[in-house]
Amino acid sequence: MQEQQSFTQPLIVELLTEELPPKALKNLDKSFSSNLTETLKEKGLIGPGCSVKSFASPRRLGVFLSEVRKQAPDHPYTERLMPAKVGIDESGSMSPALIKRLESKGMGHLTLKDLTIESDGKQEQVMYHGVASGTLLTDGLQEALDNAIHKLPIPKVMRYQLSDGQDIRFVRPVHSLLAMWGDTIINVQAFGLSADRQTFGHRFMGQGHIRLLNAGQYEEMLTELGMVIASFTERRELIENMLNTEANKLGYSLGKNDDVQTLLDEVTALVEYPRVYVGEFEEAFLKVPAECLILTMRLNQKYFPLFNKDNGTLTNKFLIVSNMDIDKPTNIIEGNQRVVRPRLADAQFFYETDLATPLDDLLKALENSVYHNKLGSQLQRARRVEHNCVFLSKQLGVDPQHSQRAAQLSKADLNSNMVGEFPELQGIMGAYYAKHSGESEEVAQAIKHQYQLRINEPVNSSNINTTILFIAERLETLVGIWGIGLKPTGERDPFGLRRAALGIISAYEQLTTGGYLNVSKADQLTLKNLLLNAFNQFKDISLNPDTVEEVEQYIYERYRNQLLQKFDRSSVEAVFAVHPPMHQIVARILACSEFAQKAEATSLADSNKRVTNILRRNSVNNVVLDTSLLQEPAEQTLADTIGRLEPQVQKCMEDGNFSNALSAMSDCKEAVDGFFENVMIMVDDEAIRNNRLALLTKLHGLMNQVADISRL
Repeated sequence: MQEQQSFTQPLIVELLTEELPPKALKNLDKSFSSNLTETLKEKGLIGPGCSVKSFASPRRLGVFLSEVRKQAPDHPYTERLMPAKVGIDESGSMSPALIKRLESKGMGHLTLKDLTIESDGKQEQVMYHGVASGTLLTDGLQEALDNAIHKLPIPKVMRYQLSDGQDIRFVRPVHSLLAMWGDTIINVQAFGLSADRQTFGHRFMGQGHIRLLNAGQYEEMLTELGMVIASFTERRELIENMLNTEANKLGYSLGKNDDVQTLLDEVTALVEYPRVYVGEFEEAFLKVPAECLILTMRLNQKYFPLFNKDNGTLTNKFLIVSNMDIDKPTNIIEGNQRVVRPRLADAQFFYETDLATPLDDLLKALENSVYHNKLGSQLQRARRVEHNCVFLSKQLGVDPQHSQRAAQLSKADLNSNMVGEFPELQGIMGAYYAKHSGESEEVAQAIKHQYQLRINEPVNSSNINTTILFIAERLETLVGIWGIGLKPTGERDPFGLRRAALGIISAYEQLTTGGYLNVSKADQLTLKNLLLNAFNQFKDISLNPDTVEEVEQYIYERYRNQLLQKFDRSSVEAVFAVHPPMHQIVARILACSEFAQKAEATSLADSNKRVTNILRRNSVNNVVLDTSLLQEPAEQTLADTIGRLEPQVQKCMEDGNFSNALSAMSDCKEAVDGFFENVMIMVDDEAIRNNRLALLTKLHGLMNQVADISRL
């Protein structure tokens, strides 16, 4: 038995389906492989040196494991049967209750010699220590397969019916199930199918039916006979290499890497035996904005546009990833060129038609475009954004001319033909139409970048108007959508409020980096003022009166979560506890991190915590410190120390020097320690007691100006 359990052979499992959703295939591959493998590992069926390889093509999901046992090793187990006082009678024999329990568990053959009496810490128990047989591969694989299928991240389930009338729900119809251990078929079932040793090749080029003699033949036979490169990773790498080779031959590039990688994943999920061919279109189409042509080729046709290496401009050539490998691909190339030409012609027509429409006409049409039935039209929305821009500009000391005009035109392209066809181009097309109408470069750039996810570079004079419109647009969205009760939940955020909050955070960071916000000015561009101004623009619309407070808290919470990934938790929590201005948060966290390394930090943090607890239990309102009531030397020393440090700390705070503000607090350690060692606070004399509480209140305010140091 032991030899049988240690013997391993390769295992292959494959589901053959109709074409799987290309955008989901990469995740389906990872999920199917990891969950099936994990279950087999839990069952003890995987050998010690087992390697795992996953397969995912448009029509299949598969997993190959190099070392799998036919049966898992036996394992010891302990069974607690019942309390000894119930299971053993006065004569020391098994009671009828114990005999019945053993029979019900199929253990009726056991005698008292096979059992033990052990304490579980409370009472004596009758126990059985046995050895359980390991899981058989047939049983373990069935459970692993069921689990892997159940956990697949299916974007949309479809329903189909088998010939026997059985209803099946899955991402696509399943046609066959392959499950082999070495040369043996493992008897498992799924989707009304029983496992076989058969797989299928490429629809057009490969051998249709491929019968495996051994699990280890799977990949080789599928490649050589089936003309299928089953591994998603290897197929993707092959396509990427072929694309780069062809682009370099032509002296061109594939463009921005992020855009290429996203399309590469999708194309890899569309082909089983890829080949790359070069196509082209008429140069006259290059007069259309490049973004329109690029989107048409990538989104609709899954082509890879080619760009000039020197200046990044679009060329009239593109690469086609085909699922056919033939000696003379002329028909494939010409067929794809015929397909893309009408698409490009449509884009050209939309663009030229839009240019012929005056920008003011596009703007007026916004009055009839509903933004939200509770928030009015897109024109009303644009006006609210415009007022936000004016307010922001004044706060930052910037001429509002450009950002105000950009806000007026920001939604004008929403009714254009091009954006109607390609919503992804909103903002981008607005910039083109603004330039065509003679608007300034600053206005066009602000319109173009209003929908970007983040402000990714320090703000300077060249992008300040872009940043102002960016913030103004998000303020309007957050306040308006939140105010009518559509706040995001853990699962749903249809209006992108989480994204809008993160965008505002990025703008604050880059305004600070660029010098438009000074950390020494605590009242500069406060988030609350921005939200209040945005709230006031909804004059004829009833919003939740708590909107400003809730949205401010929401943005701070998003920022806190973001910074917890970068900085020490205690420093982040200490700073956020005092709710500082947005543009000071990072500087304060850095100062806290530095201060926390000092020897005095722990002692002061403990003292601050003690002060906080005392004041929480014994609050005094409107009590001013009276120095004439300071009787003990230790409390006089503490008062003198506070009086000496207050102007120093205040000056540091005004200069934005938070590190020095915290360092100054180190000088009060001895005075604080002396106070707690020598002064009784809660004395019977109410005046003395309240005066000492007032002294602690002043100490507490001084210690926690940068952060709540009790949290360090």
